[in-house]
Amino acid sequence: MGSPAGTLGPSIWSASDGRAGNASQVRALVQALGEPGRWMRIAHIAGEAHRPAPMLLSPRAPWTWLPADRWPMPLQSLPASQRAGWGPPWPTIWIAAGRRSAAFTKLIREQSQGHTFTVQILDPYIDPSNFDLLVVPEHDGVSGANVVTTVGSPAYFGPDTLEETGQAFAPLADDTNRSVVVILGGNSKVHTFTPAAAARLEAQLRKLAAEGWRLRITASRRTPIEIITQFRKMAGETGGYFWAGAQDGANPYLAWLMFSTAAIVTEDSSNMLSEAAWHGLPVHIAPLEGKAAKFDKLHESLIARGAARRFTGTLDQWTYEPLREADRVADLIVAELLKRHPAPAFKSSAAATLPDWMS
Repeated sequence: MGSPAGTLGPSIWSASDGRAGNASQVRALVQALGEPGRWMRIAHIAGEAHRPAPMLLSPRAPWTWLPADRWPMPLQSLPASQRAGWGPPWPTIWIAAGRRSAAFTKLIREQSQGHTFTVQILDPYIDPSNFDLLVVPEHDGVSGANVVTTVGSPAYFGPDTLEETGQAFAPLADDTNRSVVVILGGNSKVHTFTPAAAARLEAQLRKLAAEGWRLRITASRRTPIEIITQFRKMAGETGGYFWAGAQDGANPYLAWLMFSTAAIVTEDSSNMLSEAAWHGLPVHIAPLEGKAAKFDKLHESLIARGAARRFTGTLDQWTYEPLREADRVADLIVAELLKRHPAPAFKSSAAATLPDWMS
């Protein structure tokens, strides 16, 4: 389960409640920490108990009815299989996302007696002092001495991944500058992909296709099957491309982000909007039905940052500094680790060895 004591570089445990959006943010931050330039700065730290696979935490009621700082015996909330292996030696870094993981972030900080640097992503609805670092989006409105706010969600795509994707999907490169990636979300607590919203977006996309735009449409796990069917049909009729799963071949999502000129993203997902903004694409926010103050603030923060505009049926072109929030947070973590573990004088090339948790 863990690596031998004294292995090169800090060890890390990552965890989420299994929700795709939460797991994606944890993965982005872990990968950003493994970027070679950062890794070389912290490779002198001798880590223990590294876990190459992220941990899935599925706490059950009645614990989940309580705030995360009031859970008695938090480990007992987990299935026995998820409790297995919990114990020392503790990792150098713990990164978790989602309110239901917050109790375990607090627990590992206590049980490691502060040895583990704990990072919690997203508002846990308890005092930020329970963690070493709390990473929350600006629109959550959380503040504190150890709170880092981000515009949107942390996103990260490593250089090796980008290179491999670019080679594998080279034919998708478009020298016409007339390709747009369309990222469809779905139903959530506050948004609904209604037939009316779908009809409006379809009409707008058909108009763009008639104007010469090449449509590259992808769906998410939350996209209703009838919406998938509708937009798959439209893509076929307009000469566009559509991907919703393995039945459509290899996943071109990252390649479409790399090789498109603009993005249209439905308003319901911070992660999808932030991933398009990571690539510096002009992001057009397409409305669904429903409204929530937090999402309004998210959209306004992206607009204020220069990354996004409201989609009204036409595509605008503009430039801005790509949104690289995972990199910024990773730099802060490195700085904090160096306060705890000052780097010795450089003596060998061993520090250039990369961590096995980059993948």
